[in-house]
Amino acid sequence: MTATHPYVLVSCAMSLDGYIDSAGPERLLLSNDEDFDRVDEVRASCDAILVGAETIRRDNPRLLVRSQARRDVRVAAGLTPSPAKVTLTRSGRLDPAASFFTATADGTERLVYCPTPALEVTVAEGVAAVATVVDAGPTLDLPAVLANLSDRGVRRLMVEGGTSVLTQFLTADLVDELHLAVAPFFVGDSRAPKFVGDGQFPWNPDHCLTLAEARPIGDVVLLRYLAG
Repeated sequence: MTATHPYVLVSCAMSLDGYIDSAGPERLLLSNDEDFDRVDEVRASCDAILVGAETIRRDNPRLLVRSQARRDVRVAAGLTPSPAKVTLTRSGRLDPAASFFTATADGTERLVYCPTPALEVTVAEGVAAVATVVDAGPTLDLPAVLANLSDRGVRRLMVEGGTSVLTQFLTADLVDELHLAVAPFFVGDSRAPKFVGDGQFPWNPDHCLTLAEARPIGDVVLLRYLAG
């Protein structure tokens, strides 16, 4: 973390062949109950959770801390029960009725970052009525997004997907820690979304991530890497 850069933790579950979902309409579960609970614990430790607009359209996630005990601990510390919810959209076209925007009584903040040309679209779509819409510059600049989040008090950011967002953060060298849960099966369908797309990544055979932990969680394996 720097003065303008929250600590960025990427969390993702994938199949043995690197897919993060199936090509079908139903969400593919790539983890087990024990690992879902681990992810919930990590969520509770963060100030904000970020997903891309396509993840909202495809999975309709709520992005809330599920454990009441963890929610209570956050409230006792003067925090909202769940971290702020953040999304990135280049088009500005999001359904304001999506679970991401569902109003709660706990004051959870909802932030939508979009490029300047899409600001009017968010208003037309009704997004500006259910979330704080932030101008992220002419082309949706990720460092500017992180700087704005830092200004809002976000010190620890969890990035959960999908493929485009994960690729952008990783290729831009904006990730401090990577949690990768590997499921014990293959998807085998090139139409399905993968962990990352093509790109020039800062980590390669000559410059590797540091493996900080390799832990079996039931039939899933957690690989935890540090970028620094």
